[in-house]
Amino acid sequence: MNKHNELQLYLASGSPRRHELLAQLGYRFEVLRLDVPERREEGEKAQDYVCRLARDKAMAGVAAAPTMLPVLGADTIVVLGDRVLEKPSDLLDAKDMLEALSGKVHQVMTAVALATPERCDVRLVTTNVAFRKLDEAEIEAYWRTGEPCDKAGAYAIQGIAGKFVSRIEGSYSAVVGLPLLETDLLIKHHLEQIR
Repeated sequence: MNKHNELQLYLASGSPRRHELLAQLGYRFEVLRLDVPERREEGEKAQDYVCRLARDKAMAGVAAAPTMLPVLGADTIVVLGDRVLEKPSDLLDAKDMLEALSGKVHQVMTAVALATPERCDVRLVTTNVAFRKLDEAEIEAYWRTGEPCDKAGAYAIQGIAGKFVSRIEGSYSAVVGLPLLETDLLIKHHLEQIR
């Protein structure tokens, strides 16, 4: 077994997509399912908000973890102009989001944080995503699939909504929920620090 596979850490996320992505990196990890409040503070910038959420999740994981292993937390938001699009509350909310994204370029911001009791390092990855024009019928049909219900911006790029995307500039895995390159570098950096 190589050193890369000897590390064990915790993932503070219930997202199956984040589980799959972290597993692709080859790290052994256990999942911590935590309930961390996700509320944007008055006047908080989008990038500060997503970084704070990732940090809050990782630090909550440190407090809950049964051992002193590092904890990885992450959060993803969709940003259109000055509007932050999180998970839709219902069909009308999802329709509003998808209509707003239709024919436009938006940003997907994913922050990843690696925390121990002594420190917490955060990386932010921003990806530009362009949507083709969407009509009302396909938005409603998409909602009926159930896919947009628990997704930031009311869509999953790795699912049916992939057909809405005309262009992407940046990290595809970050849009899915965990930037592979930055996450791997963050964990490797941590390993170097404890040697």
